[in-house]
Amino acid sequence: MENKPHILLIDGMAVLFRSFFATSAMGHYFPNEEGIPTNAVQGFGRHALTATSIFNPTHLAVCWDMGAHTFRNDLFDGYKANRPEPAPELLPQFDMTRDLSESIGWKNYGIRGMEADDLIGSLVCEWEGKADITIVTGDKDLLQLLRPGVKIAFMKKGYNVYDIYDEQRFIEEYEVPPHRFVEIKAFTGDTSDGYPGVKGIGPKTALKLIKEFETVEKVIESLHELAPGMRKKIETDLEMLHLSKQLAQIHCELDFKDPIEELELPDFSSVELRGQLEQQGYSMILRQLNSLFPEHTKTTV
Repeated sequence: MENKPHILLIDGMAVLFRSFFATSAMGHYFPNEEGIPTNAVQGFGRHALTATSIFNPTHLAVCWDMGAHTFRNDLFDGYKANRPEPAPELLPQFDMTRDLSESIGWKNYGIRGMEADDLIGSLVCEWEGKADITIVTGDKDLLQLLRPGVKIAFMKKGYNVYDIYDEQRFIEEYEVPPHRFVEIKAFTGDTSDGYPGVKGIGPKTALKLIKEFETVEKVIESLHELAPGMRKKIETDLEMLHLSKQLAQIHCELDFKDPIEELELPDFSSVELRGQLEQQGYSMILRQLNSLFPEHTKTTV
C-alpha cells in the first residue's frame, strides 16, 4: 500500500505574531543593514524549519491573512475591533515574511476577505482522506477541524514544544465530537475576537448544553425544557447567539485544486537558498537551517 502524503499546514500569522512578541518584549528587533526590524521574519523562518524537522512532512503550505478586513467584519462591526494596531516595528515584516516563505520554496495561500483559518479549513477538507495533515497554530478555533488523519500542534514554548491534539484526545476532554466545538463557541463567544456569545454562559454551561442538545438550533428548539434563568439568558441574546456561531464557523468551501506536487518541500541543500538568506541578513534562519538539516548542507572548497 502506498504511503499517504503528510501535509504540514502552518498558520502564518499565528507564527509571525508569536515570533514578534517573543523578542520584542525584551526590545530585540534584530534590524537589518537598512535598519528594518527582522525579529518576526527570522522567528517565523526558524519556527517553520523546526516544525518541518519535528513533524517530518512530505509536503507543506503556509496560510496567511491578507489584510485586517474579512467577511466576518461585514457580519459584525465589532469583530476583532478590540485588537490594537500592529506595532510599527512589525508592519514592514508582514510582506517580508511572506516573501521569505516564497523564496524558501514553501507553498503560500492568501485570499483577501478570508482568514488563514478558512484557508486551512478548506485545505483540510480538500485533502481529507488523501493525506495526513498536521496544523501548526496557536488558535483554538481550529479544533473544530479535527477528524481522522488530522492533528493540531499548538505552539507552547520556544521553537520545539507543542501541545498536540487529535480527534480522540478532543473527544476524551470535551465528550463531544470536534465539529461541535463551534456550537460551544457560539454560546461562550470569543473575547480575543471581540464577539460575546450569550452573556452569563461560560464554557462549562455551554458544553453541558451541547452534550445534551448537540447544536445551537436544537437548544433553541428546546428552550421550554431549560430552567427559567437559562432560558431568559438565551432569549435575551438570541440574535448574538446566531451571529456568534457564524463568526466561529470556519469556512471550508474554498476550492484550490492544486496538485500535491505544488506543496512539495523545497531543496534545503540549495546553495542559492543559503546565498539568499545570507544576502538578506537572515543569519539566524541560516544557522537554524544548517543545524536542523546538516545532511543538506553543502560546503564549498
